[in-house]
Amino acid sequence: MAAAVSVFLLWPRQRGLVLSDENTGHVFARYELEDGESFAITFRHSVNKSNVTEIYERRGDEIYQTGCVYYGFGAGVAEVLDEGWELSYGENGEMILSNINMKIDHMVYIVGTIYDHIMTWRGEEIVLNELCGKNAQVYFSIG
Repeated sequence: MAAAVSVFLLWPRQRGLVLSDENTGHVFARYELEDGESFAITFRHSVNKSNVTEIYERRGDEIYQTGCVYYGFGAGVAEVLDEGWELSYGENGEMILSNINMKIDHMVYIVGTIYDHIMTWRGEEIVLNELCGKNAQVYFSIG
């Protein structure tokens, strides 16, 4: 399992990204993640059936969403920009939201059963279905 190889066990005093089961607290994996470093989650949107990539950044002991890339509108996809957000368009028609700067107090993804969730961390793609299992409620935290 490629994801297991990429996992760095952290020394007790080091803090990084922790993926755990929302219900049981079981830790699936820990990833080294420095303050100011980013990671992303990509999934297929359930309504418009196109990929969405949400970009997050560690800031101290908190996680902030800083960007989003998507290809079509649908329920749950920003259609109106909040103050300070910036929208640009990529070469392949993607809509790129940046400067989101939104603190995420409780970050949970339910791993897909039809389409998967892929975490990109330091250039590696980690398949959450393989790491956590289908329908897992994965809680992301700094710990």
